[in-house]
Parts: sequence; C-alpha cells; structure tokens
Amino acid sequence: MDVGKSFSYVFEDEQWLTKVLIGGLFMLASVVLVGIPFVLGYIVETLRNIMEGQAKPLPEWVDLGEKFKKGLLLAAILIVWGIPIWIIACFQVVVTAIIRDSSSLAGLVTIVSCLTSILIILWSIIMALFEPAIFTRFALKPEFSSGFAFEELWRFTVDNIGNVIIAVLLSVVASVLASFGVILCGVGVFLTSFWAYLVMAHLFGQVYLQRKGGAGEELTAAL
Repeated sequence: MDVGKSFSYVFEDEQWLTKVLIGGLFMLASVVLVGIPFVLGYIVETLRNIMEGQAKPLPEWVDLGEKFKKGLLLAAILIVWGIPIWIIACFQVVVTAIIRDSSSLAGLVTIVSCLTSILIILWSIIMALFEPAIFTRFALKPEFSSGFAFEELWRFTVDNIGNVIIAVLLSVVASVLASFGVILCGVGVFLTSFWAYLVMAHLFGQVYLQRKGGAGEELTAAL
C-alpha cells in the first residue's frame, strides 16, 4: 500500500483548501449531528473516485442532496452495526444499578464491568475490521442492504485481512494526528478531522484496488 499517498493526495488537488474548508464546516455542524450525513456522503464519493482510479479523487461540493442521502444511509448502517455495543453498555448499567447496593455482591460489579468492557472492545475491533468492506461495498452500491451482505463482507475482509488491518491502523494514526488540530484555537480540529476521514477513504480505496479473492469480483459486479 502507498501509505504516503493516502496522507498527501488531498493536497494534490488545486482546490484542496476550499474543499477541506467546506468539509471542516460540515464537521463543525456535526457537533449537532446535522453535518454528519454530508461528511459521510462526501467521503463515499471520494472513495468511489479512488476505487475508479481517478488521479484527483476529491469531488466538488455540489449535489448536496445526494451527498446527504448517501451519508444518511451509511450513518444508519453504522448505527445498526453498533447496536451490540449499546446493548452491552445498557446491560452493564442495569446490572450495576441492581447489585451495587449489596456489599456481598460488590465483587460481581467489578467482574461485570470488566466482562462488558472486554465485549465492547472486541465488537469495536470487529466493526473496525469490517469497515473497509462496508464502505467500499456501499460506495459501489449505495443501498442500505449493502451494509449487511454478510457473506460478501466476510469474504472480502478475510481475503484481504493484511491490507485491512494496515488500513484500519493507519486510519487510527490519521485520527490521532488530526487531534492536534485543537492547537489551532480548537477550530482547526474540524479541518484536520475531515482530512483524517479523507485519509481513511484513500486507505480503504487501496484495500479495494489491491483486493484478492472472489469477494473482490463480486463487489466489482455491483458497478
């Protein structure tokens, strides 16, 4: 994988500053949830362009309605995938509330907290590993059902597990680097966070372009 390209391709676009500034504004609007669909929709279109091999994949900030629609669908998919985390967290809260006043069961509270925390971490890792497949499949076929074609998602992830792990870990690195945007009076974090999303899109696009196995062929068929 061309790691350097993923972190720098944004700046090869002549209008990168304008596009990132607009993206940063939508990231700012994400604080009140409004901007999330627009950001995700833009990332999906960027990913699609990367998968098609476009030299300068950053799309224009046009057709906002279409971006919103795609982003909202993808957000819904990710929310559904995250339901087990909410269920586990609610279970932890309920059990803790029931037994916390019993001194004889004090140790059980700790055990429950540890077990539920481990389960949440494990499911978060599973979600992260499936994200390249979810994002690329949705970019090819922006439908709600694309996020739950479990057989295809599984095969794509397993067949390309090496690149998937690299892409996920580097996406985390980009997010950590983006956190330094706080230094720019707090506002800069929205710009750098949007850049981190764009880095993630390029990394996921590279996983698709370097895919192996039948899952890749099935995803291509969605074009």
